[in-house]
Amino acid sequence: MAIPFIDLQAQRARLGQPLEDAILAVVRSGAFIMGPDIAKLEAELGRFGQAPHVLTCGSGTEALVLPLMAWGIGPGDAVFCPSFTFAATAEVMPLVGASPVFVDILDDTYNLDPVKLDAAITAVKAEGKLVPRAVIAVDLFGQPADYPAISEVAQRHGLKLIADSAQGFGCTLNGQHPIHWADVTTTSFFPAKPLGCYGDGGAILSKDAGFHDLLMSLRVHGQAVKSDIEGRTFDHDPKYLNMRVGMNARMDTIQAAVLLQKLTIFEDEIRARNVVADRYAAGLSNVVTVPKVIAGGTSVWAQYTIETPDRDGLIAHLKTAEIPTAVYYPIPIHRQGVYSVYPQGVGGLPVTEAKSERVMSLPMHPYLEADVQDQIISAIRAYAGRNA
Repeated sequence: MAIPFIDLQAQRARLGQPLEDAILAVVRSGAFIMGPDIAKLEAELGRFGQAPHVLTCGSGTEALVLPLMAWGIGPGDAVFCPSFTFAATAEVMPLVGASPVFVDILDDTYNLDPVKLDAAITAVKAEGKLVPRAVIAVDLFGQPADYPAISEVAQRHGLKLIADSAQGFGCTLNGQHPIHWADVTTTSFFPAKPLGCYGDGGAILSKDAGFHDLLMSLRVHGQAVKSDIEGRTFDHDPKYLNMRVGMNARMDTIQAAVLLQKLTIFEDEIRARNVVADRYAAGLSNVVTVPKVIAGGTSVWAQYTIETPDRDGLIAHLKTAEIPTAVYYPIPIHRQGVYSVYPQGVGGLPVTEAKSERVMSLPMHPYLEADVQDQIISAIRAYAGRNA
């Protein structure tokens, strides 16, 4: 029997009837978009993620676009980000007319290199063609980026900082969530994420009430918010008083209902993911390069990603044993045609390019049973021994 890469059905079985009742309650209510569960979810996400303000939206991509819009980032502006990540991190800059500037990653955690970031910002400033405006750091594979160092660089250069926690919502560094350092944290609730819904969804965590109000307006076609209509009379639905150009970025209520149920077990699932990661490390550390987590960091292990010089051979071997694998990201963003026109940091991205040829991810979820994991470990060790 094939081993699932991510076992969402085991989670659904654990949640049981209350999950199905929550979905059915939304169906019976008729409040399919922005229903009462949305506000409940935003409150719970803020409690969990240590943020005073949370705005849900329709996807993780929208969660990245909205802050750029709120800050007025557009043509002539530069936003710095890694290339070793999903395309959504970089595509939001062209969507608002700005330019991504690709920065290399650290060799051990695969996250944004603060030293390379500093050099890239300095170089763009010196060239004078673009105006540096923001940094997007990515919590790749589930662990936090080096936010103390990245935040120091961003603040010194006067740049906004987004923590793209699409893969890492729930990760911490010295007990703090990324919002402790970032201006905003964004996340995705795509079903395969550690905290995923049953469709698309996203959220923005922030610390400034005025900024949050602006995001609320932009989420619904630039509708009037409380601060817009103070001192004036408008006795109609505020979505019909449009104060700025916005977009449709609302979350479906069913997704909020699903996420509210999943949040009740999320902390337990994070602990279980770390047990699985520890078992992998114990069984594989002497045959492949296993992940390293930043000092003081807790990962939510969206993926368990190893390195090996013979990736294709190992993948083929595991396939014969019906063990699934995945390769994130075989072609870094900066090497893809549509993005190759955008600037790169000083010295290029040699670490990114090297890692793209060596990394592969193994089955990872909170319900990966020890005996099944032992099969995976044994198969990898057998291949490594055969090719030693």
